[in-house]
Amino acid sequence: MNFERYLIDQALAHPATQPLDIIKQCYQAAYGAEHLLADMDRARNYIEREYASVAPNANIPLYEAISPQVCRINLAAWKQRNWPLEWLFRMFADTASLSTDRQQATHRFLSYLDTADSLIQSSQLPIAFSSTQWTETLSTYKQSEMTAVHHSDAYRQAEHPAYRILHQDFVRLLPILEAVADHTKKARRSTDPTMSSQLPSPCIIAIDGRAASGKTTMADQLAQILGGDVIRMDDFFLPLDLRTQERLQTPGGNVHYERFSEEVLPHLHAPKAFSYRRFDCHIMDFNGQRQISACPIRIVEGSYSHHPALGDYANIKVFSHVTADKQLDRILHRNGPQMARMFKERWIPMEENYIHAYRIDTSSQIVIDSTDLF
Repeated sequence: MNFERYLIDQALAHPATQPLDIIKQCYQAAYGAEHLLADMDRARNYIEREYASVAPNANIPLYEAISPQVCRINLAAWKQRNWPLEWLFRMFADTASLSTDRQQATHRFLSYLDTADSLIQSSQLPIAFSSTQWTETLSTYKQSEMTAVHHSDAYRQAEHPAYRILHQDFVRLLPILEAVADHTKKARRSTDPTMSSQLPSPCIIAIDGRAASGKTTMADQLAQILGGDVIRMDDFFLPLDLRTQERLQTPGGNVHYERFSEEVLPHLHAPKAFSYRRFDCHIMDFNGQRQISACPIRIVEGSYSHHPALGDYANIKVFSHVTADKQLDRILHRNGPQMARMFKERWIPMEENYIHAYRIDTSSQIVIDSTDLF
């Protein structure tokens, strides 16, 4: 979707839009939220005060895309869901901290302003103000330092904007956050009040999926947002002495699920720290231990994490999808031509055999299509 469509959608959704609000959308679309987070404590206090002042509202969308890269998360819709505000702040902080090439961002900003100007001058944008008003406002703005602007008074009075800017990549995580919130509510309702001093069992998220579909990125983002830890299936690479022809012909046989069952599963649901051995495929031997903290969320990430030999250990099962063409493009860019050929001829067919044999995608609670992620 090009930027024209985002401008039109926002104008249709918010009839009170004025010239300043168009400029604000262009600015946020180009620069994101980095200008809002110079002081972390101040930003946290500000969102807490604003959040306390808004009423829950089920009639507004949770998020609104304002560009291909950026969306607005509405605080009233977030509050309606009663999700932890800390989750939203962490996503906002991550968005604001993303490195931005100021020269490129400025180029995008000017391009977006030109796009808005073209739509308005050709009467293609559904707005309540005249093109003359737009031209005068834009001209005045360009003679200033062209910094961030506030919403217009008319927009604030009619639309009551209260939101935070997030990178669009976080949108794909919203179904998972919803599942975690639902699981947490159910766990609290079932907790024995006489055992109030006992720590609850961690919520377990298992992310399986196709190679190069963004599983690792998704797991790392969730760990940061939810305050969790990640168990990597790559740490359970099958040792050479187990790589028999019979084993590798079995769907999902190229993961050391026996060791996972011994070193991880007995500790996974216990509210205390543990560790397991890491197998390093580069040296084909064990290489240290991975420490897993006593955190409320644990994420098992990687292909074969839904293997039926591991049992039904996960509270939330996620499958990450990517199209075949995009998958090979990413692997080629990430691993180079030689490894890309190895993936195409060996690893991907084994992975697909496993997915289809055990219906890994259709048996997952949540399917995330990460084809357009990066």
